[in-house]
Amino acid sequence: MRRALSLAVAAGRAGDVPVGAVVTDASGAVIGEGQNLREVTHDPTAHAEVVALRQAASAVGAWNLEGCTLVVTLEPCVMCAGAVLQSRISRVVFGAWDDKAGAAGSIYDVLRDRRLPYRAEVVAGVLEDEASALLKDFFDARR
Repeated sequence: MRRALSLAVAAGRAGDVPVGAVVTDASGAVIGEGQNLREVTHDPTAHAEVVALRQAASAVGAWNLEGCTLVVTLEPCVMCAGAVLQSRISRVVFGAWDDKAGAAGSIYDVLRDRRLPYRAEVVAGVLEDEASALLKDFFDARR
């Protein structure tokens, strides 16, 4: 989570919402990382999670990331939760809850929806205060 937080800081400095993500393999080695790049790339899908998943899939040479963990500073949105399920990520660890667009237990629970053919384990609230503070400071500065 510390690496994801540093990526979030970098995203905020670049003018994007400060969210960072890393993907680790089963041994814990980082195989992908990302930060929000929507403002930089003008790509609405360039959320930190999607950027990290793309890098991880490229690193392993396959779309299937079963056995891997996604660590992200903010609860994934519906789009990112869908990408997690499509990539077969086994576990999602996140920091701050997203009470406006969260899809890992706050508003929706896409990642654990039993109606879907694949589910991911969810671990919430890791370094939540630090992740939340980054977001609060970012948005307070823009208001």
